[in-house]
Amino acid sequence: MEKKEQLYEGKAKKVFATEDPALCIVSYKDDATAFNGLKKGTIAGKGVVNNRMSNLLMRLLEQNGVPTHLVQELSERDTLVKKVQIVPLEVIVRNVSAGSFAKRYGVPEGIVFDEPTIEFSYKCDALDDPLLNTYHALALKLATKEEIATIERYAFRVNEVLKEYFLHLGVRLIDFKLEFGRLPDGTIVLADEISPDTCRFWDAETGEKLDKDRFRRDMGGVEDAYREIFKRVKGE
Repeated sequence: MEKKEQLYEGKAKKVFATEDPALCIVSYKDDATAFNGLKKGTIAGKGVVNNRMSNLLMRLLEQNGVPTHLVQELSERDTLVKKVQIVPLEVIVRNVSAGSFAKRYGVPEGIVFDEPTIEFSYKCDALDDPLLNTYHALALKLATKEEIATIERYAFRVNEVLKEYFLHLGVRLIDFKLEFGRLPDGTIVLADEISPDTCRFWDAETGEKLDKDRFRRDMGGVEDAYREIFKRVKGE
């Protein structure tokens, strides 16, 4: 399967058409951004980690009842996926207070929630991805009531599976962002990626951050953190 014309370029990936109109190739970049593109940089090897780790985790989720866009890993940076229409909702699942949640509500990081929370934001860079609720999503016709219910069900299932999986690797899954897409027949599937770019991972013993927060907060050791989390996922 070969890349044809470029269909899209985002902050972390490029998407290419293929000879099959139902399939695309996603190519992962080393470019890094934070704060909706205000901070830019490069994390060496990030594209390889994010591509391969996303694929491993999506296969795991497929085995646990969550349909995804994954078809086949083509190379270290390229993956063949089903072409979807992205639902313009970013879905954030949180197990522990951190990041924008802690800042928004004036609470310290590290508060463990009695049960996971879910947030939606409107996927729109021009508006800085504002938070919205189900009623807003329906009013803006971003998704139907049934689609939102399906997305919530899958998001919580992803959390159940990945929380347990990472704990076995000595990592706490603090929070993460998901995106979903519609197949041509309207079926909702998990799309985008699951990686240190989109998740917060804390070492279960030391609390060390193994994710993009190291880049956001100028903590150093960014490449090492990405390599470490990927090493654990690969079972090395």
